[in-house]
Amino acid sequence: MKKDKISIIVPCYNEEQALPYFYNEVIKLQKEMKNVNFEYLFINDGSKDNTLNVLRELSKKDKKVRYISFSRNFGKEAAIYAGLENSTGDYVAVMDADLQDPPSLLPQMYDSIKNEGYDSVGTRRVTRKGEPPIRSFFARMFYKIINKLSKVEMVDGARDYRLMSRQVVDSIISLKEYNRYSKGLFSFVGFNTKWIEFENVERVAGETKWSFWKLFLYAIEGIIAFSTAPLAIASIIGIIFCIVSMLMILIIIVKTLVFGDPVSGWPSMMCVIFLVGGIQLFCMGIIGQYLSKTYLETKKRPIYIIKETEDRNR
Repeated sequence: MKKDKISIIVPCYNEEQALPYFYNEVIKLQKEMKNVNFEYLFINDGSKDNTLNVLRELSKKDKKVRYISFSRNFGKEAAIYAGLENSTGDYVAVMDADLQDPPSLLPQMYDSIKNEGYDSVGTRRVTRKGEPPIRSFFARMFYKIINKLSKVEMVDGARDYRLMSRQVVDSIISLKEYNRYSKGLFSFVGFNTKWIEFENVERVAGETKWSFWKLFLYAIEGIIAFSTAPLAIASIIGIIFCIVSMLMILIIIVKTLVFGDPVSGWPSMMCVIFLVGGIQLFCMGIIGQYLSKTYLETKKRPIYIIKETEDRNR
């Protein structure tokens, strides 16, 4: 009987310290899941440390280890896409190298797809222990906002860590957009998905690559990628200010003609000008974000560029 094959995709950016720990954990997993063949596909996303050399050594030692090294840093979304596109397994898992995605959950995830009829199994954190409170607050707010704005449901606390059938993977690969937001794409393709909850796990080694500013920009990317509601909001704000300005004009006319109250006071006038100008710039910024994404899409640039793979190293 032919064994199923699971491809584990691991995006890596400056993960030389975490990779040995990660490899040891998945080797333990391999011994536990003897009825499955494994393929480990590491994506070196332009790391500036010794990550590539570590991957070279692992690929020499273990033929199941494959790697793709980008010509520069293209971002985690590009790394995930490259992994999905180059995976060969019947089932494909996306997992971080820092062990914040517990490999021990994979047997349960595989069983859910194989025996319970699910097409994919995602994971979500039920706590954010060890995370700065301000980051946790904004993360929860982001999911509330995007689920209000978008028609695609996104689960609060969802990780990129998930196991998918080949059909799901092929569906995601078919989405060739340049501006990618994987959590949204996973939801967009649909299919029957089961969610497994787990407690937050600290990094095994190294430092996080996600600053508050990067997470903020990533959140904007997700909103723009899966909702046009901000454009509608900009239009509504414009309409409201037109109505307010008309009312203010009527009030000024009535005060001047009926009560003989002359219009005076440049400070109040300047406040109104600054307020309206700020709203206009805000709305233009929203339109500019959508325009910039459209501009990048029309360029048809590759999502990633490969510099080296394990085939050149063996």
